[in-house]
Amino acid sequence: METSYKRILLKLSGESLMGSQKFGIDSEVLNHLAVEIKKIIHLNIQIGIVIGGGNIYRGLSASKQGVDRATGDSMGMLATVINSLALQNSIEKVGIPTRVQTAIQMDEIAEPFILRRADRHLDKGRVVIFAGGTGNPYFTTDTAAALRASEIKADLVLKGTRVDGVYDSDPEKNPNAKMYKKLSYDEVLEKNLQVMDLTAITLCRENNLPIKVFNMNTPDNLKKVVVGEDIGTLIS
Repeated sequence: METSYKRILLKLSGESLMGSQKFGIDSEVLNHLAVEIKKIIHLNIQIGIVIGGGNIYRGLSASKQGVDRATGDSMGMLATVINSLALQNSIEKVGIPTRVQTAIQMDEIAEPFILRRADRHLDKGRVVIFAGGTGNPYFTTDTAAALRASEIKADLVLKGTRVDGVYDSDPEKNPNAKMYKKLSYDEVLEKNLQVMDLTAITLCRENNLPIKVFNMNTPDNLKKVVVGEDIGTLIS
């Protein structure tokens, strides 16, 4: 089967791991993600993944509880490591080799992020999960995804969500919300569409890195995107 891309960066939110729970990690969601990723590995797609930590801890909301923002963000970065290890375990259970690389050094748990090493793992068909955000407070995992995608020279950033694409308003609250099929980076910024944060969108624009927003919960959607089917919203 022909694919439209050779190397992709998949961005997942921490909240997506909760499933129907109020917090934490749902094993059924992990299994679903692992199966969907396995479907495209066999198409010789190289995959990097960045996952958030919002299902465990979120730095921004921590500041409302009196936690210093930098401290809260550091706690959030550690939460992404927990999620990355959980996802690694599920992907390896379906027979796909993986590596977790962290922006914060923790040698007993994962490799440090070294670009050339990540490049080599990807070339060998291993899924590389980039944990720990950017390693700095005040930056989101959206920005980490845009940064890592730029560094590994990905062809596309895939933002897996629970809705079908980018809408003009929240489709879960407004049944008449209109979905966009295509947007420019500038339109996303001008319309203040909450796709990714400002820094992430700007970074993708500067590196001419397209973003595809799609529903990751629908079986086969990930495979459909990489073979070029017209689903989700393309930002370029």
